[in-house]
Amino acid sequence: MPFHQTDGVEYFTFSSLNQAGLIHAVFTRKGGVSQSPWDSLNVGSTVGDDPAHVIENRRRSFAAMGRNLDTLYDVWQVHSADVVCTDLPRPPETPHLKADAIITNKVGVTLFMRFADCVPILLFDPTRKVISLVHAGWQGTVKKVGLKAVEAMRQNYGCDPGNILAAIGPSICVKHYPVGNEVVNGIKDALGEEAAEVCHYQDAQAFLDLWQSNAVILRQSGVINIEIAEHCTAGDKEKWYSHRGENGRTGRFGVMIALEG
Repeated sequence: MPFHQTDGVEYFTFSSLNQAGLIHAVFTRKGGVSQSPWDSLNVGSTVGDDPAHVIENRRRSFAAMGRNLDTLYDVWQVHSADVVCTDLPRPPETPHLKADAIITNKVGVTLFMRFADCVPILLFDPTRKVISLVHAGWQGTVKKVGLKAVEAMRQNYGCDPGNILAAIGPSICVKHYPVGNEVVNGIKDALGEEAAEVCHYQDAQAFLDLWQSNAVILRQSGVINIEIAEHCTAGDKEKWYSHRGENGRTGRFGVMIALEG
C-alpha cells in the first residue's frame, strides 16, 4: 500500500488498484486545517469540528487527487447493508440518503466516505468499469454489506464477481478490538464455521478480526482478488483517526474512489 503526499495532504493507495489505473485514496489525518482533537484533515461534519474547516479539508483532499469537489457523492452512513447506485454527484443542498455502500459507473462521480475504525472496502470491476465504496463496522460486517455491494454490482451493471478487484483499507485490527457476546454471536451467524478463523481469544476475552471477516464475506460473494492494507487505526493514531483509541473524541479520515475519464 504505497504512501503519497501532495501539497501536504498524505494518503495511501493500493498496489492492485494502482496497477488497474483506478483513481483512489485513503487519506491520513495529516495535511488539513482542523484543530485538536480533530487535527488535522478531518472530513467528518458530525463530530464537533468547525464546518468551514471540514469543507476546506474536503477541498484539499479532492484537489490532491485532481478531482473537483462538485463531483462528490456521499451518503449518511448508518451501519446498514443498504446500497445506493448513482449516476450523478450529490448537490450540497440535497439531503443524504442513508446507506453504507455506493456504486457508480460514471466518470464524473467521485464516491466518498468517512472512517475512524470501521472498514473501508473499495471495489472495482475493470471489465465493466464499475466502482463501489463500502463502510463496514461490525454491524455492517454481520449484515454482509460487502456481499450486498457485490450483488448490486452484478445485478445492476452485469459485473462478474470474479473480475472484481477488492481492497480492504485501514481500520481497527484484531489486537485492539475486544468484543462482547453480541458481536461474536453475530459473526458466527454470518460466517458459520469460518467464524473460527476471525474470532480470537485471550483468556476469556474475544477479539474480532474485521479484515479477515470481510475478506471471508467477499470470497463468499465470488470475489477472488483481495488486497488488505493491514494498517491499524487504533494502533497508529498519528496517522489515523480512531473512535475507540481516542474515546470517541476525534475526526474522520476520508476515502475516495473514481473512474478515469
